[in-house]
Amino acid sequence: MKKITWNSPVILSFVLVSGAALLLNWASGGWANRYLFSVYSGSLLDPLFYVRLFGHVLGHASLSHYSGNMILILLIGPLLEEKYGSQRLLSIIAVVALTTGIMHILLDGNTALLGASGVAFAFMLLASVTGRGSGIPLTLVIAVVFYIGQEIMTGMTSADQISQLTHIIGGAIGGIYGMILRPKRR
Repeated sequence: MKKITWNSPVILSFVLVSGAALLLNWASGGWANRYLFSVYSGSLLDPLFYVRLFGHVLGHASLSHYSGNMILILLIGPLLEEKYGSQRLLSIIAVVALTTGIMHILLDGNTALLGASGVAFAFMLLASVTGRGSGIPLTLVIAVVFYIGQEIMTGMTSADQISQLTHIIGGAIGGIYGMILRPKRR
């Protein structure tokens, strides 16, 4: 019988730490999300402001919010981690967290942002670029058309509590990383 392996350290750690954040938030009656795992405008003198700039991708509002993001990340992430390496994938997560956190503060800092959907969308577009060849992959073009179109339409027609801007920024970061890291055909 084969043993279970820790095959994707960054992805598995991200999922477990996000799960721990969800449990901590539940146990603290919402304190953890409010002060550690949500990003919003605040004082630059507050050390937790900097924690929230990165920590907001670990926080989730509910088990279904957590599950939706983690399923995508668990399906796509291990393949990306195998292809690009753990350090590079961790840097993508950090860039998505920082960029979406700063953009949220600049554009809508009076509300709180939390969740890993920006990371999930970054992984989706990074995966659509993965492969060999020159030029712009048709898979990326199709994914961007569907994905950006849907996010723009949802943002214009819905008053949900989902940050379409975070999805778009995360996806853009994943697509950019993918195009930069894509092996060039000689």
